[in-house]
Amino acid sequence: GIKKPPGAPEPLVKQETKLSALIDGQKNSGMLALTKAMNMAIDKATAHGFGMVGTNNTPTSTGAIGYYAQKVAEKGLVAIVLAQSPEFMAPHGAKQAIFGTNPIAVGIPRAGTAPMVMDMATCAYPYFGLLEARTAGRSIPSGVAIDADGNDTTDPNEAIKGAIKTFDGGYKGSHLALCVELLAGSLVGAAIVDKMASGSWGNLIVAIDPELMGDANEFKQRVETVLGRVKNAAKLPG
Repeated sequence: GIKKPPGAPEPLVKQETKLSALIDGQKNSGMLALTKAMNMAIDKATAHGFGMVGTNNTPTSTGAIGYYAQKVAEKGLVAIVLAQSPEFMAPHGAKQAIFGTNPIAVGIPRAGTAPMVMDMATCAYPYFGLLEARTAGRSIPSGVAIDADGNDTTDPNEAIKGAIKTFDGGYKGSHLALCVELLAGSLVGAAIVDKMASGSWGNLIVAIDPELMGDANEFKQRVETVLGRVKNAAKLPG
């Protein structure tokens, strides 16, 4: 399992209702805090149909948030997971990094098989990919980052000084990143300025029982119909 940092107390539930909770990570690993949040959200959704849990005050990545979405969906619940991080990505039209890589994950339970899981960052390139490229002495792809002056760069050192672009290089990705910043940052009480120095990154996880909207088995069958249509849609040449 994941070990908490030496001297760090356990993540602390600071506020709670039957449908929600807010966890102070107390400088523990983001993975530890979000795992606690995930389990609480599952318990609340199982008991009451809906569970929403936020975390703050963690200074490390939570890893691939699709993992948490899958675990929730394996319980027959719909999952939405958002993660905020330090200033790595510039809003569309800016050259200053304001947003984190700000991923979004969704988990949808299915009938008799593994859940459908979508996990995507809102940035064009992972921050840890920049660190890896710098260490390896290689360039990064063109069009994914800018230097401190706002010029496109393939040099990871210059990209780290500058900013990563949104995944689409445009305003739609920027808007999605903004929403993650507000929900997994502002809403949960995480840092929203000087996020790296503060060591208080935020996360939000939501679990929903499909029974709130009708029969869960019927929902799963409708999911299979949609997924089947997507998989069998007429293909482009090649």
